[in-house]
Amino acid sequence: MLKVQEIRELIKLIDHSKIEEFTFEHDGSKIKMKKNVGGSVNVVKTVEQPVEKTVTEVVQKPVVQEAPVEKAVAVQTEAKPEKTEIKDTSDLHSITSPMVGTFYQSPTPDSDPYVKVGAKVSKDSIVCIVEAMKLFNEIEAEVDGEIVEVLVKDGQLVEFGQPLFLVKPE
Repeated sequence: MLKVQEIRELIKLIDHSKIEEFTFEHDGSKIKMKKNVGGSVNVVKTVEQPVEKTVTEVVQKPVVQEAPVEKAVAVQTEAKPEKTEIKDTSDLHSITSPMVGTFYQSPTPDSDPYVKVGAKVSKDSIVCIVEAMKLFNEIEAEVDGEIVEVLVKDGQLVEFGQPLFLVKPE
C-alpha cells in the first residue's frame, strides 16, 4: 500500500506531465488518476477484496465506479466559470491548496484569521491551515503582495489545486 506522501508525489508528477490518465495496481489496491481539462488531477482509489467473482462481474465493476466520477467532473467544470466571471484575474497570483482537506483561516476558532482582504503578505507568510488526516498543514503565500480575495470559507472542504486566495503581486 502506498503512503499518503507517495500518493501526493504521484499526483504532482502526473499533474506536471502530459499524461492524461494513470492507473497503478498492487496487492489488490488500485489507484487511478485522470486529468481534468483545466490540468488538475482526480484520484480514484479502490481496494478490491479477494472474493470469488465471475469474469463478467469484474469487468462490469469498474464501469459502474467510473461513471459517477465523470459526472462529478462535469458538474465541477460547469460550476467554476460562474465564480471566475466576476472579474479579470489574469494579473493576480492564485494561492492553491496543495492537498485535499479542510480550510481554516485561523490557528484556533477563537483567534483572528491569519490574513484578511487587504493584508500584505510575503513569500513565507502563513495564510491559512489545511487539515488533512488530522494533520494541520500551514499554507504559505508563495509570493510577496496584497490579499485581494479569499475564495473559500472557514471550515470548507477544499480539493487539491483549488484556489484559496487571490494575491496582487508586488
